[in-house]
Amino acid sequence: MARVRIIEPETVDDPAVRAICDWVTEVEGAVPNHFKIELNFPEFMKAKLGASKVLWETGELSMEEIQHVGIAVSKANGCPYCTAAFCTILNYGLGEDEDYVQSFLRDGLSAVEEKRLRAILEFALEVNADARGVTDAQVQALRGVGLTDKGIVQLVHVVSDFAAYNRLNLALQTDYDYRDLWRRIGFGWTQQPGEAAGDDSRGVRK
Repeated sequence: MARVRIIEPETVDDPAVRAICDWVTEVEGAVPNHFKIELNFPEFMKAKLGASKVLWETGELSMEEIQHVGIAVSKANGCPYCTAAFCTILNYGLGEDEDYVQSFLRDGLSAVEEKRLRAILEFALEVNADARGVTDAQVQALRGVGLTDKGIVQLVHVVSDFAAYNRLNLALQTDYDYRDLWRRIGFGWTQQPGEAAGDDSRGVRK
């Protein structure tokens, strides 16, 4: 059970919050519990998620590339909730084939053949694991696949953004409300007695 209140968006009379909820419903199929936890601090929610929207929709990285980073970083940080969220966006919101998303979730970089995406993910995982360990060669590899200084700065911010969401959901034990498929493949999850299942009807294209 979440360690803070779950606040339903319809109880909040704020056009900016409604706009954010409409946006996430479009890409995920519903407003997730993570957003309902963020509503405990609505002033920051609007700023933080507004910044995420800028990171996702402007700059040099495609939305597909960004969601791959979200899956890879969240899995590396041991966050089933965020991992499932970004699998849902990649599959449901962006229409990526489910078999491919499962393969990427299970196998990571070995499932990626495209040179640009692989370079982006290798850099992102290094930033997440050891930012001080990033080398000039790794930065140059990003330039080699088409990123400029703007895209490189964007990518570092994207990694930081995802890691922040990971910490929030892990520390506050956000109630899982995605398909069990994602945490089963990514983390070997099996339901324990008394443990709530996810919503296997959510984020499934009809």
